[in-house]
Amino acid sequence: MKNSTFNIVKSTGLSLLLSAGLAFATSSVFAAEPNSVDWQSTVKQAKGQSVYFHAWGGSPRINDYIGWAASQVQKRYGVTVNHVKVTDTANVVSTVVAEKAAGKDSDGKVDLIWINGENFASMKRQKLLFTPGWATNLPNWKYVDVENKPTITVDFTIPTEGLEAPWGNAKLVFFYDTARTKSVPNSMKELSAWAKKNPGRFTYPQPPNFIGSTFLKQALSELATDPAKLLKPVVEEEFAKVAQPLFDLLDELHPNMWRKARAFPKTHVAMRQLMADKELDIIFAFNPSFASSAIANNELPDSVRSFVFSKGTLGNTHFVAIPYNGASKAGALVLANFLMSPEAQAHKQNPTIWGDPTVLNVDKMNAGDRARFAKLELGVATLKPEELGPMLPEPHPSWMNRLEKEWLNRYGVNN
Repeated sequence: MKNSTFNIVKSTGLSLLLSAGLAFATSSVFAAEPNSVDWQSTVKQAKGQSVYFHAWGGSPRINDYIGWAASQVQKRYGVTVNHVKVTDTANVVSTVVAEKAAGKDSDGKVDLIWINGENFASMKRQKLLFTPGWATNLPNWKYVDVENKPTITVDFTIPTEGLEAPWGNAKLVFFYDTARTKSVPNSMKELSAWAKKNPGRFTYPQPPNFIGSTFLKQALSELATDPAKLLKPVVEEEFAKVAQPLFDLLDELHPNMWRKARAFPKTHVAMRQLMADKELDIIFAFNPSFASSAIANNELPDSVRSFVFSKGTLGNTHFVAIPYNGASKAGALVLANFLMSPEAQAHKQNPTIWGDPTVLNVDKMNAGDRARFAKLELGVATLKPEELGPMLPEPHPSWMNRLEKEWLNRYGVNN
Protein backbone atom coordinates (compact mmCIF):
# COMPACT_ATOMS: atom_id res chain seq x y z
CA MET A 1 0.00 0.00 0.00
CA LYS A 2 1.37 3.42 -0.91
CA ASN A 3 1.29 6.03 1.82
CA SER A 4 2.04 9.70 1.22
CA THR A 5 3.03 10.32 4.86
CA PHE A 6 6.27 8.42 4.59
CA ASN A 7 8.61 6.94 2.01
CA ILE A 8 8.76 3.23 1.39
CA VAL A 9 12.32 2.08 0.94
CA LYS A 10 12.86 -1.57 0.13
CA SER A 11 16.36 -1.65 1.50
CA THR A 12 15.25 -0.58 4.98
CA GLY A 13 13.50 -2.94 7.35
CA LEU A 14 11.70 -3.10 10.65
CA SER A 15 14.96 -4.15 12.28
CA LEU A 16 16.35 -0.63 11.91
CA LEU A 17 13.38 0.77 13.77
CA LEU A 18 13.45 -1.88 16.44
CA SER A 19 17.16 -1.35 17.05
CA ALA A 20 16.30 2.26 17.80
CA GLY A 21 14.29 1.11 20.77
CA LEU A 22 10.98 1.01 18.94
CA ALA A 23 10.81 4.80 18.99
CA PHE A 24 8.63 4.87 15.90
CA ALA A 25 7.32 8.14 14.47
CA THR A 26 5.15 9.01 11.51
CA SER A 27 8.27 9.79 9.50
CA SER A 28 9.66 6.29 10.02
CA VAL A 29 10.81 4.36 6.98
CA PHE A 30 9.62 0.79 6.42
CA ALA A 31 10.59 -1.95 4.08
CA ALA A 32 8.06 -2.54 1.35
CA GLU A 33 8.27 -6.25 2.14
CA PRO A 34 10.09 -7.02 5.40
CA ASN A 35 12.50 -9.88 4.81
CA SER A 36 13.05 -12.75 7.22
CA VAL A 37 16.05 -11.06 8.83
CA ASP A 38 14.07 -7.91 9.59
CA TRP A 39 11.18 -9.87 11.04
CA GLN A 40 13.51 -12.01 13.13
CA SER A 41 14.82 -8.81 14.72
CA THR A 42 11.25 -7.99 15.74
CA VAL A 43 10.71 -11.51 17.05
CA LYS A 44 13.97 -11.37 19.01
CA GLN A 45 13.01 -8.12 20.73
CA ALA A 46 9.50 -9.43 21.44
CA LYS A 47 10.75 -12.45 23.38
CA GLY A 48 10.06 -11.99 27.08
CA GLN A 49 7.68 -9.07 26.59
CA SER A 50 4.18 -8.94 28.11
CA VAL A 51 1.43 -7.65 25.82
CA TYR A 52 -1.72 -6.23 27.38
CA PHE A 53 -4.38 -6.88 24.77
CA HIS A 54 -7.50 -4.83 25.51
CA ALA A 55 -10.38 -6.66 23.82
CA TRP A 56 -14.09 -7.08 24.36
CA GLY A 57 -14.65 -9.80 26.95
CA GLY A 58 -18.38 -10.42 26.65
CA SER A 59 -18.28 -13.78 24.86
CA PRO A 60 -16.79 -16.93 26.43
CA ARG A 61 -15.99 -18.36 22.97
CA ILE A 62 -14.12 -15.23 21.89
CA ASN A 63 -12.30 -15.17 25.20
CA ASP A 64 -11.32 -18.81 24.67
CA TYR A 65 -10.07 -18.00 21.17
CA ILE A 66 -7.93 -15.15 22.48
CA GLY A 67 -6.65 -17.54 25.15
CA TRP A 68 -5.72 -20.04 22.44
CA ALA A 69 -3.91 -17.36 20.41
CA ALA A 70 -2.10 -16.24 23.56
CA SER A 71 -0.91 -19.78 24.24
CA GLN A 72 0.41 -20.12 20.70
CA VAL A 73 2.27 -16.82 20.82
CA GLN A 74 3.77 -17.73 24.20
CA LYS A 75 4.87 -21.16 22.98
CA ARG A 76 6.33 -19.97 19.69
CA TYR A 77 7.69 -16.53 20.47
CA GLY A 78 8.01 -16.26 24.24
CA VAL A 79 5.51 -13.39 24.34
CA THR A 80 3.05 -13.32 27.24
CA VAL A 81 -0.40 -12.07 26.22
CA ASN A 82 -2.68 -10.72 28.93
CA HIS A 83 -6.30 -10.36 27.79
CA VAL A 84 -7.73 -7.27 29.47
CA LYS A 85 -11.48 -7.86 29.13
CA VAL A 86 -13.24 -4.71 27.95
CA THR A 87 -16.93 -3.79 28.03
CA ASP A 88 -16.59 -0.50 26.10
CA THR A 89 -13.62 0.24 23.85
CA ALA A 90 -14.20 3.96 24.33
CA ASN A 91 -12.89 3.54 27.89
CA VAL A 92 -9.62 2.17 26.52
CA VAL A 93 -9.33 5.16 24.21
CA SER A 94 -9.88 7.41 27.24
CA THR A 95 -7.00 5.69 29.02
CA VAL A 96 -4.60 6.50 26.18
CA VAL A 97 -5.96 10.06 25.99
CA ALA A 98 -5.31 10.53 29.70
CA GLU A 99 -1.78 9.15 29.38
CA LYS A 100 -0.98 11.54 26.55
CA ALA A 101 -2.37 14.47 28.54
CA ALA A 102 -0.12 13.44 31.44
CA GLY A 103 2.93 13.29 29.16
CA LYS A 104 3.22 9.51 29.40
CA ASP A 105 4.52 8.96 25.88
CA SER A 106 6.03 5.55 26.60
CA ASP A 107 5.30 2.51 28.79
CA GLY A 108 1.56 2.95 28.40
CA LYS A 109 -0.94 0.50 29.86
CA VAL A 110 -2.37 -0.56 26.48
CA ASP A 111 -0.21 -2.54 24.06
CA LEU A 112 -2.87 -3.75 21.63
CA ILE A 113 -6.55 -2.86 21.28
CA TRP A 114 -9.45 -4.50 19.42
CA ILE A 115 -10.93 -1.58 17.55
CA ASN A 116 -12.83 -0.15 14.60
CA GLY A 117 -15.30 2.58 13.72
CA GLU A 118 -15.59 5.66 15.86
CA ASN A 119 -12.89 4.53 18.31
CA PHE A 120 -10.36 4.15 15.50
CA ALA A 121 -11.39 7.51 14.07
CA SER A 122 -10.97 9.14 17.48
CA MET A 123 -7.50 7.68 18.06
CA LYS A 124 -6.36 8.54 14.55
CA ARG A 125 -7.65 12.10 14.85
CA GLN A 126 -5.84 12.59 18.18
CA LYS A 127 -2.62 10.97 16.92
CA LEU A 128 -2.78 8.23 19.51
CA LEU A 129 -1.81 5.40 17.18
CA PHE A 130 1.45 3.74 16.26
CA THR A 131 3.01 4.97 13.04
CA PRO A 132 1.26 4.48 9.65
CA GLY A 133 2.20 1.41 7.68
CA TRP A 134 3.11 -0.98 10.46
CA ALA A 135 0.17 -3.28 9.66
CA THR A 136 0.84 -3.45 5.91
CA ASN A 137 4.48 -4.36 6.61
CA LEU A 138 3.70 -7.42 8.71
CA PRO A 139 4.74 -10.69 7.01
CA ASN A 140 1.19 -12.07 6.97
CA TRP A 141 -0.21 -8.97 5.26
CA LYS A 142 0.57 -10.68 1.97
CA TYR A 143 -2.47 -12.93 2.52
CA VAL A 144 -4.95 -10.12 3.27
CA ASP A 145 -7.81 -9.75 0.80
CA VAL A 146 -7.50 -6.05 0.03
CA GLU A 147 -8.70 -6.69 -3.53
CA ASN A 148 -12.20 -7.87 -2.61
CA LYS A 149 -12.79 -6.41 0.85
CA PRO A 150 -12.71 -2.59 0.70
CA THR A 151 -13.55 -2.29 4.41
CA ILE A 152 -10.00 -3.46 5.17
CA THR A 153 -8.50 -0.20 3.91
CA VAL A 154 -11.39 2.13 4.77
CA ASP A 155 -12.82 1.82 8.29
CA PHE A 156 -16.25 3.52 8.57
CA THR A 157 -15.21 5.92 5.76
CA ILE A 158 -11.82 6.61 7.44
CA PRO A 159 -8.69 5.41 5.54
CA THR A 160 -6.79 2.91 7.70
CA GLU A 161 -3.33 3.81 6.27
CA GLY A 162 -1.78 0.73 7.88
CA LEU A 163 -2.59 2.05 11.36
CA GLU A 164 -4.57 -1.07 12.27
CA ALA A 165 -4.30 -4.73 11.31
CA PRO A 166 -7.47 -6.56 10.21
CA TRP A 167 -8.40 -9.75 12.02
CA GLY A 168 -12.07 -10.37 11.21
CA ASN A 169 -14.92 -9.46 8.88
CA ALA A 170 -18.48 -8.76 9.90
CA LYS A 171 -21.86 -8.50 8.23
CA LEU A 172 -25.21 -7.94 9.89
CA VAL A 173 -27.30 -11.12 9.69
CA PHE A 174 -30.68 -11.97 11.26
CA PHE A 175 -31.68 -15.33 12.71
CA TYR A 176 -35.02 -17.04 13.29
CA ASP A 177 -36.22 -20.36 14.64
CA THR A 178 -37.97 -22.26 11.85
CA ALA A 179 -39.83 -24.31 14.45
CA ARG A 180 -41.76 -21.22 15.51
CA THR A 181 -41.46 -18.71 12.65
CA LYS A 182 -42.46 -19.49 9.07
CA SER A 183 -41.99 -16.12 7.33
CA VAL A 184 -39.47 -13.37 7.98
CA PRO A 185 -39.32 -9.65 7.15
CA ASN A 186 -37.25 -8.28 4.29
CA SER A 187 -36.62 -4.74 5.54
CA MET A 188 -36.79 -2.63 8.67
CA LYS A 189 -40.30 -1.47 7.82
CA GLU A 190 -41.37 -5.08 7.35
CA LEU A 191 -39.70 -5.95 10.67
CA SER A 192 -41.83 -3.34 12.41
CA ALA A 193 -44.95 -4.77 10.76
CA TRP A 194 -43.87 -8.28 11.78
CA ALA A 195 -43.42 -7.15 15.39
CA LYS A 196 -46.92 -5.70 15.42
CA LYS A 197 -48.27 -9.13 14.45
CA ASN A 198 -45.92 -10.89 16.88
CA PRO A 199 -45.70 -8.58 19.92
CA GLY A 200 -42.90 -9.15 22.39
CA ARG A 201 -40.91 -11.45 20.10
CA PHE A 202 -38.20 -9.03 18.97
CA THR A 203 -35.78 -6.63 20.61
CA TYR A 204 -32.30 -5.17 20.18
CA PRO A 205 -29.44 -4.41 22.61
CA GLN A 206 -29.50 -1.05 24.30
CA PRO A 207 -27.17 1.51 22.69
CA PRO A 208 -24.34 2.33 23.11
CA ASN A 209 -23.79 -1.41 22.90
CA PHE A 210 -22.15 -1.81 19.50
CA ILE A 211 -24.73 -4.26 18.13
CA GLY A 212 -27.59 -2.09 19.37
CA SER A 213 -26.06 0.97 17.73
CA THR A 214 -25.58 -1.06 14.56
CA PHE A 215 -29.31 -1.73 14.52
CA LEU A 216 -29.91 2.03 14.55
CA LYS A 217 -27.47 2.56 11.70
CA GLN A 218 -29.00 -0.24 9.65
CA ALA A 219 -32.44 1.30 10.01
CA LEU A 220 -31.23 4.79 9.14
CA SER A 221 -29.23 3.51 6.17
CA GLU A 222 -32.43 1.96 4.79
CA LEU A 223 -34.76 4.84 5.60
CA ALA A 224 -32.69 7.98 4.97
CA THR A 225 -33.91 10.08 2.07
CA ASP A 226 -30.32 10.77 1.04
CA PRO A 227 -28.05 7.94 2.34
CA ALA A 228 -24.99 9.71 0.92
CA LYS A 229 -25.24 12.19 3.81
CA LEU A 230 -24.42 9.33 6.18
CA LEU A 231 -20.99 8.89 4.60
CA LYS A 232 -19.96 12.38 5.68
CA PRO A 233 -19.64 13.88 9.18
CA VAL A 234 -22.89 14.84 10.86
CA VAL A 235 -24.05 18.37 10.17
CA GLU A 236 -25.85 19.28 13.38
CA GLU A 237 -28.30 21.59 11.65
CA GLU A 238 -29.41 18.72 9.40
CA PHE A 239 -29.37 15.91 11.96
CA ALA A 240 -32.99 16.09 13.05
CA LYS A 241 -34.31 16.00 9.49
CA VAL A 242 -31.99 13.20 8.31
CA ALA A 243 -32.57 11.03 11.39
CA GLN A 244 -36.33 11.54 11.74
CA PRO A 245 -37.30 8.46 9.67
CA LEU A 246 -35.31 6.29 12.11
CA PHE A 247 -37.04 7.65 15.19
CA ASP A 248 -40.43 7.43 13.52
CA LEU A 249 -39.74 3.73 12.97
CA LEU A 250 -38.59 3.20 16.57
CA ASP A 251 -41.66 4.98 17.94
CA GLU A 252 -43.77 2.52 15.95
CA LEU A 253 -41.66 -0.53 16.80
CA HIS A 254 -41.01 -0.11 20.52
CA PRO A 255 -44.54 -0.76 21.86
CA ASN A 256 -44.45 -4.16 20.13
CA MET A 257 -41.02 -5.23 21.33
CA TRP A 258 -39.92 -7.49 24.15
CA ARG A 259 -41.06 -5.96 27.46
CA LYS A 260 -42.52 -3.13 25.35
CA ALA A 261 -39.04 -1.58 25.17
CA ARG A 262 -39.10 -0.77 28.88
CA ALA A 263 -35.94 -2.88 29.14
CA PHE A 264 -33.35 -3.99 26.61
CA PRO A 265 -30.83 -6.86 26.58
CA LYS A 266 -27.27 -5.69 27.15
CA THR A 267 -25.66 -7.63 24.30
CA HIS A 268 -26.36 -9.87 21.31
CA VAL A 269 -25.24 -12.78 23.52
CA ALA A 270 -28.12 -11.93 25.85
CA MET A 271 -30.46 -11.93 22.82
CA ARG A 272 -29.22 -15.39 21.95
CA GLN A 273 -30.18 -16.63 25.39
CA LEU A 274 -33.63 -15.07 25.06
CA MET A 275 -34.11 -16.98 21.81
CA ALA A 276 -32.90 -20.19 23.47
CA ASP A 277 -35.44 -19.56 26.24
CA LYS A 278 -38.14 -19.06 23.55
CA GLU A 279 -38.74 -15.45 24.54
CA LEU A 280 -37.63 -14.10 21.15
CA ASP A 281 -38.27 -15.35 17.62
CA ILE A 282 -35.89 -13.08 15.67
CA ILE A 283 -32.43 -11.95 16.77
CA PHE A 284 -29.35 -10.66 14.92
CA ALA A 285 -25.58 -10.41 15.15
CA PHE A 286 -22.64 -9.02 13.22
CA ASN A 287 -21.37 -12.49 12.28
CA PRO A 288 -22.83 -14.72 9.54
CA SER A 289 -21.74 -17.82 11.51
CA PHE A 290 -23.25 -16.69 14.81
CA ALA A 291 -26.17 -19.13 14.73
CA SER A 292 -24.15 -22.08 13.45
CA SER A 293 -21.58 -21.48 16.17
CA ALA A 294 -24.32 -21.34 18.80
CA ILE A 295 -25.89 -24.53 17.46
CA ALA A 296 -22.51 -26.28 17.51
CA ASN A 297 -22.09 -25.26 21.14
CA ASN A 298 -25.64 -26.30 22.15
CA GLU A 299 -26.65 -22.69 22.79
CA LEU A 300 -29.43 -22.58 20.18
CA PRO A 301 -31.67 -25.31 18.72
CA ASP A 302 -30.65 -26.74 15.35
CA SER A 303 -33.86 -25.39 13.82
CA VAL A 304 -32.44 -21.83 13.80
CA ARG A 305 -31.58 -20.39 10.38
CA SER A 306 -30.24 -17.12 8.94
CA PHE A 307 -31.65 -14.40 6.72
CA VAL A 308 -30.73 -10.95 5.44
CA PHE A 309 -32.60 -8.11 3.79
CA SER A 310 -32.47 -8.31 0.00
CA LYS A 311 -31.42 -4.67 -0.36
CA GLY A 312 -28.44 -5.18 1.92
CA THR A 313 -27.15 -5.07 5.48
CA LEU A 314 -24.22 -3.27 7.06
CA GLY A 315 -20.77 -4.80 6.88
CA ASN A 316 -17.32 -3.90 8.18
CA THR A 317 -13.94 -5.20 9.27
CA HIS A 318 -12.64 -5.27 12.81
CA PHE A 319 -8.99 -4.64 13.61
CA VAL A 320 -6.26 -4.53 16.21
CA ALA A 321 -4.25 -1.34 16.72
CA ILE A 322 -1.17 -0.37 18.70
CA PRO A 323 -1.25 2.87 20.75
CA TYR A 324 1.59 5.28 20.11
CA ASN A 325 2.89 4.84 23.67
CA GLY A 326 2.51 1.07 24.09
CA ALA A 327 5.17 -0.49 26.28
CA SER A 328 5.63 -3.72 24.28
CA LYS A 329 5.46 -2.76 20.61
CA ALA A 330 7.53 -5.68 19.35
CA GLY A 331 5.32 -8.14 21.21
CA ALA A 332 2.23 -6.40 19.90
CA LEU A 333 3.56 -6.69 16.33
CA VAL A 334 4.16 -10.41 16.80
CA LEU A 335 0.65 -10.96 18.18
CA ALA A 336 -1.00 -8.88 15.44
CA ASN A 337 0.91 -10.81 12.79
CA PHE A 338 -0.11 -14.16 14.29
CA LEU A 339 -3.78 -13.11 14.37
CA MET A 340 -3.55 -12.53 10.59
CA SER A 341 -1.92 -15.90 9.90
CA PRO A 342 -3.82 -18.53 7.88
CA GLU A 343 -3.65 -20.88 10.87
CA ALA A 344 -5.17 -18.39 13.31
CA GLN A 345 -7.76 -17.17 10.79
CA ALA A 346 -8.92 -20.69 9.92
CA HIS A 347 -9.15 -21.63 13.60
CA LYS A 348 -11.21 -18.48 14.26
CA GLN A 349 -13.59 -19.15 11.34
CA ASN A 350 -14.44 -22.60 12.67
CA PRO A 351 -18.01 -22.21 14.04
CA THR A 352 -17.24 -24.50 16.99
CA ILE A 353 -14.50 -22.02 17.99
CA TRP A 354 -15.83 -18.56 17.05
CA GLY A 355 -17.13 -18.56 13.46
CA ASP A 356 -15.67 -15.14 12.63
CA PRO A 357 -15.13 -14.73 8.84
CA THR A 358 -11.56 -14.41 7.62
CA VAL A 359 -9.91 -11.24 6.29
CA LEU A 360 -7.62 -13.32 4.08
CA ASN A 361 -7.78 -14.30 0.42
CA VAL A 362 -7.56 -18.09 0.41
CA ASP A 363 -6.27 -18.04 -3.17
CA LYS A 364 -3.09 -16.31 -1.96
CA MET A 365 -2.19 -19.22 0.34
CA ASN A 366 -0.18 -22.35 -0.22
CA ALA A 367 -1.95 -25.68 -0.67
CA GLY A 368 -1.65 -26.65 3.00
CA ASP A 369 -3.22 -23.44 4.26
CA ARG A 370 -5.96 -23.54 1.63
CA ALA A 371 -6.79 -27.02 2.90
CA ARG A 372 -7.37 -25.61 6.41
CA PHE A 373 -10.23 -23.51 5.06
CA ALA A 374 -11.54 -26.15 2.68
CA LYS A 375 -12.01 -28.53 5.60
CA LEU A 376 -14.13 -26.09 7.58
CA GLU A 377 -17.78 -27.00 8.07
CA LEU A 378 -19.40 -23.59 8.40
CA GLY A 379 -22.63 -25.03 9.78
CA VAL A 380 -26.27 -25.56 8.84
CA ALA A 381 -27.34 -22.00 9.68
CA THR A 382 -24.60 -20.14 7.80
CA LEU A 383 -25.55 -18.48 4.52
CA LYS A 384 -23.23 -18.95 1.58
CA PRO A 385 -21.26 -15.83 0.56
CA GLU A 386 -23.49 -15.31 -2.47
CA GLU A 387 -26.57 -15.47 -0.21
CA LEU A 388 -25.45 -12.70 2.13
CA GLY A 389 -26.74 -9.97 -0.16
CA PRO A 390 -25.28 -6.50 -0.76
CA MET A 391 -23.05 -4.90 1.86
CA LEU A 392 -24.26 -1.47 2.97
CA PRO A 393 -21.42 0.92 3.85
CA GLU A 394 -20.96 1.97 7.45
CA PRO A 395 -21.88 5.61 8.10
CA HIS A 396 -19.20 8.09 9.12
CA PRO A 397 -18.22 7.46 12.79
CA SER A 398 -19.82 10.73 13.91
CA TRP A 399 -23.25 9.28 13.11
CA MET A 400 -22.92 6.51 15.65
CA ASN A 401 -22.04 8.94 18.43
CA ARG A 402 -24.86 11.33 17.52
CA LEU A 403 -27.48 8.58 17.15
CA GLU A 404 -26.52 7.04 20.49
CA LYS A 405 -26.84 10.41 22.22
CA GLU A 406 -30.26 11.05 20.69
CA TRP A 407 -31.44 7.51 21.42
CA LEU A 408 -30.53 7.89 25.10
CA ASN A 409 -32.36 11.20 25.26
CA ARG A 410 -35.50 9.63 23.81
CA TYR A 411 -35.54 6.05 25.05
CA GLY A 412 -32.78 5.51 27.58
CA VAL A 413 -33.57 3.06 30.36
CA ASN A 414 -31.63 1.58 33.26
CA ASN A 415 -31.11 -2.17 33.10
